Amino acid sequence: MPHAARIALLQEAIQARGLAGALLFYSRDILYYTGTAQPSYLVVRPDDYMLFIRRGFAFAQEDCDLPPDRLTVENHLAVIARRMFPDQRQQGPIGTELDLLTVAHYRHFQKALDPHPLVDISDAILDQRTIKDSGEIANFRKACTAVHAGHLRILERLRPGMSELALSAEIEYAQRLAGHEGAFFMRQPDFVMSRGPLASGPNLRRTSGTIYTITGTGLSSAVPAGPSRRILQSRDLVVVDIPTCVEGYHADQSRTYAVGHAPPGAKALFARLKEIADHLIDRLAPGMSTGEAFALAEQRAAALGLADAFLAFESQPSAHFIGHGVGLEVNEPPLLARNGKAILAPHMVLAIEMHLMEPDGLTLKLEDTVHLTDNGVEILTVSPRELTVVD
Repeated sequence: MPHAARIALLQEAIQARGLAGALLFYSRDILYYTGTAQPSYLVVRPDDYMLFIRRGFAFAQEDCDLPPDRLTVENHLAVIARRMFPDQRQQGPIGTELDLLTVAHYRHFQKALDPHPLVDISDAILDQRTIKDSGEIANFRKACTAVHAGHLRILERLRPGMSELALSAEIEYAQRLAGHEGAFFMRQPDFVMSRGPLASGPNLRRTSGTIYTITGTGLSSAVPAGPSRRILQSRDLVVVDIPTCVEGYHADQSRTYAVGHAPPGAKALFARLKEIADHLIDRLAPGMSTGEAFALAEQRAAALGLADAFLAFESQPSAHFIGHGVGLEVNEPPLLARNGKAILAPHMVLAIEMHLMEPDGLTLKLEDTVHLTDNGVEILTVSPRELTVVD
């Protein structure tokens, strides 16, 4: 979809909410509506819009498919406000990404935009972003190819005696050569994470509070999630959950590996985990609520005798979701949560993730990026969905 068409949809939301306009500053939203991630302000009124590039104007000109007269250089909010909202009699609110705005920046914005009050418009932006177009789906496929390159590297390099950190470095190296941007994005301030979770052996059961999944322990208390310096042993299980980002779009995949030999019962237990995931994926459909999706997986786990292990953690309550949206951030709406009310729609892209942590037993995880179409679910991730034993 051309970026001007995306802006037109935002203009409809602005008008429906009775806003004077919107002022966007967050790089992922700017990228979505303009094609550039250069430092900018995008100001949108119901009848007009303008991209004010703060720095990197030449780059922004190359990136954008907007008409040239919609791009200009400007860094001062007061100047922008006078240009875009000159009629002070129109004192309607102005929407911005309040979920990401610090108090100091809020005060700066409010002073520049006075007398217009600031209101949150992030929900409207994220709602629009949940529905992906064909160009976005193509970028997801590239990201899934890059995450698969990490899987292939594991098959080449995983062995007893190497550290979690060394394995992570091998994975990340292969992903980078396959086009991974080397970063991933989460829409929350002060998010603390390495390039992605990786855990093995007893570290599979040591869950940091930073995110609600198998996290790994990290290298130190400064970043308490991700790979550690633990040395891998024969028969260890290893969970790898290192996402990729290609041309702004993410692939979120988790796979479980065994070093040399699988522990007793691991393959049979993983087959049951996959059965839960397949049961859900085969039944996902537009019009279903996220709570209904969660219930499908939870009920299947119970039917297989896995209620105590499904989504469990050793040191905190069980996870309350079995998936989430993926896009310009690795975690986006909708959240497929217990009792969730959001409704699934065609052309959402979701990460379906679930794990088993047996009491005093095995820990396994499976996660895939999928595309919800009008005719069913397409699994976009391409790595084998099995417990892979690397001999």
